[in-house]
Amino acid sequence: MRNLMLFIFFTPISLIGQRNEFGNWLIYFGDKKINSRINWHHEVQYRDYNFITDMEQLLLRTGIGYNLTDNNNNIHIGYSFVKSKPFVYGTSERKNFNEHRTYQQFISKQVFGRFALQHRYRFEQRIFEDAYHLRLRYFLSTNIALNRKQMEDKTIYLSAYNEVFINTKLAYFDRNRIYFGLGYRFSKYARTEAGIMNQTANNIARNQFNLMMFLNL
Repeated sequence: MRNLMLFIFFTPISLIGQRNEFGNWLIYFGDKKINSRINWHHEVQYRDYNFITDMEQLLLRTGIGYNLTDNNNNIHIGYSFVKSKPFVYGTSERKNFNEHRTYQQFISKQVFGRFALQHRYRFEQRIFEDAYHLRLRYFLSTNIALNRKQMEDKTIYLSAYNEVFINTKLAYFDRNRIYFGLGYRFSKYARTEAGIMNQTANNIARNQFNLMMFLNL
């Protein structure tokens, strides 16, 4: 276990400087329970080409969710602001543009002993300065408790997910993300994860080191 933790945390450091080969995402997810049915979601994602020295994208997202049933079925509407500074592939030239998104989603959760599953279905309306696009996303994840019989306080767990992005016109396949990581749940209010995510888009695959913090306020 110790060797796995060291591999996940120190692998990206050895790859700093390989701009088009390896990136780094620092992510915060927060959820605030307003009452038994309504919750406020907010997140910040800083996406970098290197470690924290060359911003590729900044994403700010917030929304309101409503629990259809306790802890396992939630509908949600929200808004995202995305600032992007991507490199034109194969050159040192950069683009610089902003995007506004509105979105609607449904989340379903199931727990089977050590295994916690989540399905997320999201529909996005993407607004650019000179374009408007629609996109569908399907996200499937699992967390597997390692040192406990279920996810509870002081649990070390494995995490994995796959998310596919589909456009509603033109080139239908937009991108795919697959992730494997290791996490620790401090309490029902906080947990953290570190792992490697591979993203394929425009026939180009890149690896990203992900460091995430989850807070239930």
